[in-house]
Amino acid sequence: MSQEYIEDKTFEKYDFKINSFVKGEYEFCRFLNCDFSNVDLTDCKFIDCEFIECNLSLVNLTKTLFRDIKFKNCKMLGMHFDTCNQFGLSFSFDNCILNHSTFYKTKIKKTSFKNTQLHEVDFTECDLTGSLFENCNLIRATFDSSILEKSDFCTSYNYSINPEINRIKKAKFSIYGISGLLEKYDIIIDDNKNVPQ
Repeated sequence: MSQEYIEDKTFEKYDFKINSFVKGEYEFCRFLNCDFSNVDLTDCKFIDCEFIECNLSLVNLTKTLFRDIKFKNCKMLGMHFDTCNQFGLSFSFDNCILNHSTFYKTKIKKTSFKNTQLHEVDFTECDLTGSLFENCNLIRATFDSSILEKSDFCTSYNYSINPEINRIKKAKFSIYGISGLLEKYDIIIDDNKNVPQ
């Protein structure tokens, strides 16, 4: 069965729980203030699209293709990016809430996360090479066998990353976040600046 092809269209204030979402391929489309929560996006394709102020919580992402996608000011709770079509998977997140989502085993190099909540997000075995985490809250996020080389965590906080089980060569961290790299050692870091000369 052939899918719909929708190009260069703007969807504003659509509630796709009420108006059923048309499955297909969406290219150069904008979704503004739309509600996708719990919608089934299985086998859908999104290429060069923007999602702004949308609710995508708990959508079904089985074989969903996201390529060159911008998410801005979106609520995205419990999303399973690990079930997406992994071919060309690429997106950026700006001021989003991604709590309880998973990127397990995804290859998402050079991904930008800005001003985004990443509480309890699973990055296990994820390739995040060269990614940017700008002013993100990573409390209880899981990094296990993750590739974080050349990634930038300088302005992010509440992360716990074990250097022994993750690849962190040339990753950037702030001196204020150094405790997040040493948490497993259960040591106390005193930031008292009265160091003898």
